[in-house]
Amino acid sequence: MGKTRLEAFSDGVIAILITIMVLELKVPEEGGGPIEDLRHLAPVFLSYLMSFVFVGIYWNNHHHMLHLADRVTGPILWANLHLLFWLSLVPFTTHWLGERHFTPVPTAVYGIVFFLAGVAWLILQRTIISAQGRGSRLREAVGRDVKGKLSAGMYAVAIALAFVNPGVAITIYVLVAALWLIPDRRIERSVRSLH
Repeated sequence: MGKTRLEAFSDGVIAILITIMVLELKVPEEGGGPIEDLRHLAPVFLSYLMSFVFVGIYWNNHHHMLHLADRVTGPILWANLHLLFWLSLVPFTTHWLGERHFTPVPTAVYGIVFFLAGVAWLILQRTIISAQGRGSRLREAVGRDVKGKLSAGMYAVAIALAFVNPGVAITIYVLVAALWLIPDRRIERSVRSLH
């Protein structure tokens, strides 16, 4: 199977996830005035913004990673579906996090979903590397993948801290996003060398 079909399917799923998330942004009911309405909406909007960035990061890095895959195998398809499964839970956790104003349990569950999406990312990455064999361009690009392992550790710490101080947990989630905001430079260099 060619990569085009996998890329198109993944792009479609991610586009739907972003659409579902934005549909959860409701116009505030009339209450204490426009400023008070917006203040009440702030946690919902902030959780949406954070999730939009996270999903965008996955989409962007997924695109770059697949450039280094020379073929798609059955295990790669399943590993990709595994990643999409965890990402499909993002609209639910985003809505819950915003509606509950960043309380401990929704904050922890939000982190758990992104932690498991990160694990699924690593599985997909390793599956592609395995399919490519010894001369894997992806293996060469990611090396020991310190950034991926560091992200998983940061998520684990943040999930535990969510029960102590949700604000610190959210800050750590944002720091993980900052690590990945720019597409993985190791993969960028490998993609450029192909062209």
